[in-house]
Amino acid sequence: MSPAHKIGSLIFCPTCGTLLDLPKDGEVDITCEQCAYVEPASSYENTEIMTRSDPDAFPSALRQKRKTQTKRHEGGDRGTLVSEKCPSCGALEAYSKVMQLRSADEGSTVFYTCVACTHGWRVNN
Repeated sequence: MSPAHKIGSLIFCPTCGTLLDLPKDGEVDITCEQCAYVEPASSYENTEIMTRSDPDAFPSALRQKRKTQTKRHEGGDRGTLVSEKCPSCGALEAYSKVMQLRSADEGSTVFYTCVACTHGWRVNN
């Protein structure tokens, strides 16, 4: 049988392609949960495992609620100036307007317009 496929610190079953688990302390072999292929645990020896992620990679509703927004009321019909990152150009300020578009027992909709590029987007609360 062919050896397992290794990509970085990940080892995949050569039979079915399933990601193999890390060996637990004292385990000599790793068994594929899907097809029962057996890979020696020694395949993980001298493998450096490094994990990195950007704080914005996993959006969190809790982080959004905790985020402080500085609001400045502007004249005219543009809305309220808030600290909000534009998904199009990355600028950190946008105008916001809140409207109740759905039924009264549902949340409101916040419309944003980027100060820099005028890109518009909306968020349902």
